[in-house]
Amino acid sequence: MMFRQMSLGRGWLDDRGGVTVFVAVCVIALIGIIGVAVDGGSKMRATERADFIAGEAARAGGQAIDPADAISGKAIVVEPQAAAAAAQSYLRSAGAVGTASVSGDGKTLTVTVNGTYDTKFLSVVGIGSLPVTGHGKATLLHAVTAPEGN
Repeated sequence: MMFRQMSLGRGWLDDRGGVTVFVAVCVIALIGIIGVAVDGGSKMRATERADFIAGEAARAGGQAIDPADAISGKAIVVEPQAAAAAAQSYLRSAGAVGTASVSGDGKTLTVTVNGTYDTKFLSVVGIGSLPVTGHGKATLLHAVTAPEGN
């Protein structure tokens, strides 16, 4: 009889199991924070890689000099169409997708790499991928307009 009275006396103020709910909420929050940290850091690494690839593609394009002018000794200049094609070729070889464009004055090659990072933790909440963009720029003509000695 005594046991029955004790259980009736506790009523709705009984907080047994309250710690379990608190721990469950905290664990879910910690997993979320860890997920944001892991996926955020990985997205930053993917962006760095995209920047690296774009920079290398721009450098590859910057080496596409016009052989006719260079051999004849007229000037050492970059052929804009060849520079853009060389940059695109590098992007293809690196497995990246992007654009390469030459400025109107033909002196600057700009490469943009676009991609995505597939998330590991954030996919649980419906974010399956994050966009990644990298930029690279090369000056195609740098103070050399004629061979030395002329």
